[in-house]
Amino acid sequence: MQYDPIKKSLGKVFNQSPSLRILFYKLLDLLLLRSWHIRKEIRAWSKKVANDINVLDAGSGFGQYVYYLSSKNKGWNITGLDVKTEQIEDCNQFFTKINRQDRVKFEFADLTKLDQEEMYDLVVSVDVMEHIEDDEGVFKNIYHAMNHGGMMLISTPSDQGGSDAHHHEAEHEDGVTGFIDEHVRDGYNLQEIIQKLKKAGFKDIDARYSYGLPGKISWKLSMKYPIVMLNASKAFFILLPFYYLITFPLSFILNVMDVKGKHKKGTGLIVKAFK
Repeated sequence: MQYDPIKKSLGKVFNQSPSLRILFYKLLDLLLLRSWHIRKEIRAWSKKVANDINVLDAGSGFGQYVYYLSSKNKGWNITGLDVKTEQIEDCNQFFTKINRQDRVKFEFADLTKLDQEEMYDLVVSVDVMEHIEDDEGVFKNIYHAMNHGGMMLISTPSDQGGSDAHHHEAEHEDGVTGFIDEHVRDGYNLQEIIQKLKKAGFKDIDARYSYGLPGKISWKLSMKYPIVMLNASKAFFILLPFYYLITFPLSFILNVMDVKGKHKKGTGLIVKAFK
């Protein structure tokens, strides 16, 4: 199953106007459990920092988290870095349309070649590191790019099945084949990512599992099954509102349980690393 084509198709629909794109961001914030975890950590962190800080979204994609960050505090200067030039141009155009270009910018950058010194107070990396072979090099580059006292916030799949990368051809227990084929690793072992971050220079690291049992069920309901059906037929897009009308109340409760709970295991990781 392919994930990127679905994202692009949905993006075209919601990119017809700034208001539709903002609606798309807000819908993703509701549906994507990782966004719940990321926003929770940013809310807690924002209470402890000044207003005039520099923030980096390392692998900014189509700008979902930059939009949230720029909405969170108007004093933050935010940079989104990505390797896809079409997304950089698109995001710069969108944030200009909503008059945030004075404090938000998107630039091309290969994180494995990032060469910056003490620029950022917060670095956000959401579902990026599982795509990069030289992850240790990226951790070192980001460490050098951070100010002392800064935090790197990472969301990434764990090695407990979070990426679906090891199920490319095989069927899952629920009969659905894996659809994420862009990952270079099956996910991180909890201790593995801690050790790699320590090797890069980070001293204080807090790593925990996300997507425990409630999150796994919610993810299947809110993301996996709809994407599988959209892969089968784009006509399912018409039925999506009715599908979510039925399933979202349960997914909402499950997301709350996942964010508030502590999980001994899970298919995702939330990692905070401080310089």
